[in-house]
Amino acid sequence: MEQFLTVLSVVSTVCAIVFGYAAFARNRKNDTESEAKNDATVLTEIGYIKANTDEIKAEQKEQRKTNTEFVTRLTAVEASAKQAHKRIDTLERAHEE
Repeated sequence: MEQFLTVLSVVSTVCAIVFGYAAFARNRKNDTESEAKNDATVLTEIGYIKANTDEIKAEQKEQRKTNTEFVTRLTAVEASAKQAHKRIDTLERAHEE
């Protein structure tokens, strides 16, 4: 009877160790999967942010180009208006004489 209890104790201890290790291994695998999912989500979000940033940069570059074109055209219109005022002033002086 005493041997039986000793064997039972040893078997129980071994089973506890085996089941404990199995639970540890399973939880470690679940933790790894969970971390992988979180990492994938973060990487996806970073990719989305990068794509939006690239799109904003492209729009900004296009807007800069448009603004430069407007400034060039405005400068030409201002020069033309200045010349027109000079011609009008000349015509008014000639008309007054």
